[in-house]
Amino acid sequence: MRLRSVVDNDDTVREEPDSVPPDDTDTGTDTDTGTDSGRDAGPARRWPRVLAGVLVVALIAAGGAFFVAGRQLRDTPATSNRALTDSAVTTQVAGDVTNALGKVFSYGPGDTAATKASAQRLLAGKALQQYAALFGQVEKQAADQKLTLTTHVVRAGVTRLTDDSAHLLVFLDQVYERKGKAASTAAAQLSVTAQLREGHWTIVEIKAR
Repeated sequence: MRLRSVVDNDDTVREEPDSVPPDDTDTGTDTDTGTDSGRDAGPARRWPRVLAGVLVVALIAAGGAFFVAGRQLRDTPATSNRALTDSAVTTQVAGDVTNALGKVFSYGPGDTAATKASAQRLLAGKALQQYAALFGQVEKQAADQKLTLTTHVVRAGVTRLTDDSAHLLVFLDQVYERKGKAASTAAAQLSVTAQLREGHWTIVEIKAR
């Protein structure tokens, strides 16, 4: 600030400051906040909409994942095995197979024809073919040795069951009796496959274990 001399009427000299023009220097303070606030408000308002869209997409994706997982769970072998859920049909399968095995694996010297007829009715497919191929030897052995074979199913467990097929694990006791000799007993274990035909379960495959 500069001083200038001023002489009053009474010859007194006094100092007065020069007039200083307004300082146009920008102090950095922006007084026009209305425009900036308008610019900032746009993105701020858009954020909730963006977040809502992201949440909707995430929920849809999660729902789809749960649906696929549910389908996979329902289609697993454990849940499609009726042996675990349908006790009535499981009992029927075990009963039909037990009855069939008891008849086709029991015979005496004079009644092999009845056994053969039972096999024709209770067996089919590969099981019947194998049985027919071996039955000639069975007839001859029964006649020559006066052999009587009686088969008892100790346990028949259904391991897998669908609408028209079943797999079973069967435990047998077979009693051999020859004329003039003491009876002997042997245990056997079979894997059996059966199919539903005309309301009855027919054995289509037998495998010794």
